[in-house]
Amino acid sequence: MIKEGNKAPAFTLPDSTGKKISLKDFLGKKVVLYFYPKDMTSGCTKEACDFRDSHPDFKKLKAVVLGVSPDSVDSHKKFSDKYELPFTLLSDESKNVLEKYGVWKEKSMYGRKYMGVERTTIIIDENGKIQKIFPKVKVNNHVEEVLKELE
Repeated sequence: MIKEGNKAPAFTLPDSTGKKISLKDFLGKKVVLYFYPKDMTSGCTKEACDFRDSHPDFKKLKAVVLGVSPDSVDSHKKFSDKYELPFTLLSDESKNVLEKYGVWKEKSMYGRKYMGVERTTIIIDENGKIQKIFPKVKVNNHVEEVLKELE
């Protein structure tokens, strides 16, 4: 299980163009790693658009935003293009990174159990250590909470 203060698990995943992106590419910068269940769904779209609308604030704080879900590279490309997202979406179809970060969990809806992404945001500091974990994120006002933590 990941913990605040520990080193963030390393990973390399393809972005919406298929280019491989590694966590180590961002050493020296703060990284806002947000895990979300599915492209083009209402909560995930609102969260992505909130991050988009606050993108200048993240840039001012020298923080990089990375969204991760189990959706495909193509799905991310469509989602990113449709909503003009100025940050990188990473595809984890194998769910290896989701599992490493402990966000691939059993969920329940209408009494049915299934595996899915528990909406979680993790701030990783300039040295690659986990600064803050926001588990079970509620979308409304979440981006403001993340910005406050970065200030």
